[in-house]
Amino acid sequence: MIRVTRLDHSQLYINAEYIQSVESTPDTHIVLINGHSYVVTEPDDEVVARIMQYRQSVYGSGVSRPSLHVVNE
Repeated sequence: MIRVTRLDHSQLYINAEYIQSVESTPDTHIVLINGHSYVVTEPDDEVVARIMQYRQSVYGSGVSRPSLHVVNE
């Protein structure tokens, strides 16, 4: 789980395993695989860093799970 902050400054924990995409338009939108979407105050690169940190803490560095890559368009 990663902690993020909504626009009203309330905090929310999101299961990083269910995050489908993180977009900056310019607000940061987190879209889950079930279609739910959240707008948060953290910049997109901070959210991605938290996801990567979560995955490292859970899976370690030697696990065969596919690595997470940042795609800049």
